[in-house]
Amino acid sequence: GCDDIIAGNVSKYTVLPAGYCGQPKKGHLIFDACFESGNLGRVDHITEFEYDLFIRPDTCNPRFRVWFNFTVENVKESQ
Repeated sequence: GCDDIIAGNVSKYTVLPAGYCGQPKKGHLIFDACFESGNLGRVDHITEFEYDLFIRPDTCNPRFRVWFNFTVENVKESQ
């Protein structure tokens, strides 16, 4: 599949709405997996409340994705 080509971790990736310019506001999520055992490979923004997250395969067995380790920052209360 398409996510088989994911090689590295997301590093402080800020998700902004299409066409938005400027500094991120509260609610523009910031994803990060650039730390030991982080495994988030890609983030696709769908809507303000929906994201597709692609997890990198496990290190010792690329056929599996059995754990999820990443952080999310800049969340607003109702999100």
